Amino acid sequence: MANMHRGEIDAELGGRTYTLCLTLGALADLEAAFGAGDLVALAKRFEDGRLSARDLIIIIGRGLRGAGHPVSDDELAALTVPGGLQGYVRIAAQLLAATFGAPTPELNSAANPREPQGV
Repeated sequence: MANMHRGEIDAELGGRTYTLCLTLGALADLEAAFGAGDLVALAKRFEDGRLSARDLIIIIGRGLRGAGHPVSDDELAALTVPGGLQGYVRIAAQLLAATFGAPTPELNSAANPREPQGV
């Protein structure tokens, strides 16, 4: 079970629940993967909410491995999640929010349309 005080979240991937955590090592990997010089630059990289499918694999994969799950990026790419693409976006957003201590970011993409209101 995830410990929010440690920056962990739980997520369902491929029909199994995993705990994800962006450890210091995972954050260093993300800095390198996204060409960010430091954690502030990395956080700013995600602020605009524009993420590619590859970005989602990188973020979620680092979170899995940070929590001790030996799941490769290729294995992750083959897993399904509830909600499809929106589910992947939600997992990445929750993981980033848990790590950086910020509210879950609004991700502005076609992959994350607004829910209908008043329906």
